[in-house]
Amino acid sequence: MPRDPAARPPLDRERLAQMGRGLAVEIVESAPSTNALVADRARDGAAHGLVVVAEHQTAGRGRLGRTWDTPARAALTFSVLLRPEVAATRWPWLPLLAGHAVATALREAEVPAGLKWPNDVLIGHRKAAGILLERVETPAGAAAVLGIGLNVTTTRGELPVDTATSVLVATGTAPERTTLLVATLGCLVDEYDAWVAGRDEELRSAYSSACVTIGREVRVDLPGGEVLHGTAQGIDEGGRLLVDGTAVGAGDVVHVRPAPEH
Repeated sequence: MPRDPAARPPLDRERLAQMGRGLAVEIVESAPSTNALVADRARDGAAHGLVVVAEHQTAGRGRLGRTWDTPARAALTFSVLLRPEVAATRWPWLPLLAGHAVATALREAEVPAGLKWPNDVLIGHRKAAGILLERVETPAGAAAVLGIGLNVTTTRGELPVDTATSVLVATGTAPERTTLLVATLGCLVDEYDAWVAGRDEELRSAYSSACVTIGREVRVDLPGGEVLHGTAQGIDEGGRLLVDGTAVGAGDVVHVRPAPEH
């Protein structure tokens, strides 16, 4: 398994510059957080479709203030600027459809990926990718910054926690990163366009089919220390998880885990 950055080729800048699909892809060698970079660019007036990719992200941002460092050229760490003319009440679907886009691109590359609600991309039972959505107020109106981090050739020793994995660790091989990034961005544009067009039921059905959480007994940890136990029955029209008839949103939970077996 490659550890030397020299064994991990850089992204193909020329190919990504020709991505099209309404996207403008920029690559930086190193950045603490691509979400922070894109948020600043959004406030300065950057247009919808800006994508900033970091070859080495040193302080990636996740939910609940978590941060991590990714080895250089071992992952896909990028953020996309979106300026949706869609009611704010529908925005909670954005990270879900992003997770589905990543999982779809992986499956198209013959990587057996699944989704854990709301947006963790799994290979087997371990997390290979995470998504963070941030709303940014700009002079041109509210924008969404969608950050995605996918472990590609990260080795077992380089993974931050035991519950994480990478495409390489999980399968023994990995797609070329530029090819995988192009596929992921293409799937994301497809999902986003369907969402903007109001094809919510189509998206919900596709997401639900890929979501391994549905049908399982789960434990939901809530911010106040309250715990909800029950069966994950489905996803409602707002992207919330239905647990024995109770709807919980991604912003309302600390963790969703499989319930312990007795």
